[in-house]
Amino acid sequence: MATRKTTGTTSTKANKSVDTKKKGGKTLSVKSKKAAANPEAEGSGGNLMVPWTSWRAIADDSLPLNIRIAFHIHDVSRMRRSAYDQIMKPVGITRAQWWVMAHLSRSDGMMQTQLADVLNVGKAAVGPLLERLEAANLVERRSDAIDKRVKRVYMLKAGRQIMKTLVQEEAKFNDRVLAFMSLSEREELLRVLAGIKKALAEFGGTTSPEDADSI
Repeated sequence: MATRKTTGTTSTKANKSVDTKKKGGKTLSVKSKKAAANPEAEGSGGNLMVPWTSWRAIADDSLPLNIRIAFHIHDVSRMRRSAYDQIMKPVGITRAQWWVMAHLSRSDGMMQTQLADVLNVGKAAVGPLLERLEAANLVERRSDAIDKRVKRVYMLKAGRQIMKTLVQEEAKFNDRVLAFMSLSEREELLRVLAGIKKALAEFGGTTSPEDADSI
């Protein structure tokens, strides 16, 4: 008697990765494919059950400590830039322009190539930036006394006045932001941030303006 051969089939439901997104506070099952798309999920084995919200929204209580620290560093940097923009808006300059003027206030007469290096934006990018500052009568480019091919950048009177205003406003801004911290806490924060900065430098990090694209 012939035996009928049957081919076992694997349940589609059993193998199908759950990829159902539900809003309104319901949960989302995130399997390995999703974990690959979200590196933050890797520390939990690639299988997270999380509310249907952004990863940042749950960063404070659902992710590993180092990930939460990274989120806060990113958010503090972004929020500080946004808040500081409000200070500079009435003055009419951008953060990139502020960085140029800050460097000139410490070393007036820098070569255009030097500015490009410290701003980490390239020679092609710093030219239009300086043109806008010149158009606003804040800086002036002059040929070097010895090598006429070299252009040096000098801050004009209006630029120095703006810098004075911005320095005062920044001092008030920083006092307000850090008001909840004692002096010793601020010193400890500075020590920790300096350590993070040193570690990042090993990966090729720079101390240039974070928003070079605003140029």
